[in-house]
Amino acid sequence: MRISDPILIGALAALGVEHEAGVSLADRTSLGIGGTSDLLLILRHHSLPELVRLLKQNDVPYRFLGGGSNVLLPDGELPWVILQLERQNPEVRIDGNSVLVDCAADLGRTVTTCAKADLGGMEGLIGVPGTIGGALRMNAGAYGTQIGTFVREVQVYRAATGQIETLRGAEINFEYRHTSFAPDDIMLTVLLELPSKPYTEIIQGIRICNEKRRASQPLNQKSAGCIFKNPPGGSAGRMIDELGLKGHSVGDARVSDRHANFFVNAGHATAADMLALIADVRRRVRERFGVELEEEVIVWKES
Repeated sequence: MRISDPILIGALAALGVEHEAGVSLADRTSLGIGGTSDLLLILRHHSLPELVRLLKQNDVPYRFLGGGSNVLLPDGELPWVILQLERQNPEVRIDGNSVLVDCAADLGRTVTTCAKADLGGMEGLIGVPGTIGGALRMNAGAYGTQIGTFVREVQVYRAATGQIETLRGAEINFEYRHTSFAPDDIMLTVLLELPSKPYTEIIQGIRICNEKRRASQPLNQKSAGCIFKNPPGGSAGRMIDELGLKGHSVGDARVSDRHANFFVNAGHATAADMLALIADVRRRVRERFGVELEEEVIVWKES
């Protein structure tokens, strides 16, 4: 999707939006997969309601992209312009055990910033890639930790109302890799409440989690993390491994040799390659184990 109207481009600039034409979205996703579109970088986050109204008035379809770490985008020219929050130095404000964080902030850096203030609890999330906003959307979790446990308030742009609203933690349903946020909600800030913990103890926990990740995950390859959610009482990775599918590929989309629930871009994989690999592995698991695996990675569909 391209924007060429100079009047519209001027109106975007007035809202604090930077317009970049013909951007490769593959460069903005951890999988290294994605087509091209115009990118709108939102510098003044509270201009979102006006921005969305402006796009709708001009019949410009849009989608929001967070940190790009848990998403599979289509190939080719995308049918939407892409919105992305931009902030050079996202804020992490600490007051006692309360932490107010810009959702554009990097998740790992936020964990270490809180650790320096003797606030722990999120050590297991240190190696989860992406932003705080992405972690909220999926209720990111690892090694017994889920971010939803610590959420007290979220400031969110709600497309359904066209307004920025503040939701209390109790109003948000946090489940395993799922939340009650609508797909077109855009998280702006979150208020976390973290337990006090000695810095040395937090760092030790972080070190242990990092060692586990280095031993079991393809950290030096392009991936979107786990492709499938674990079924109740089971392990998607274990089932895929038992089928002997490590290294199985479609084009340059490949099941990781290190972790069977990580699918990697081993070269120049396309979205079509990755989708075909996902479908093939899901079919084999269904036929062997009678389990229908559900995607954890967010797949953008054009229709």
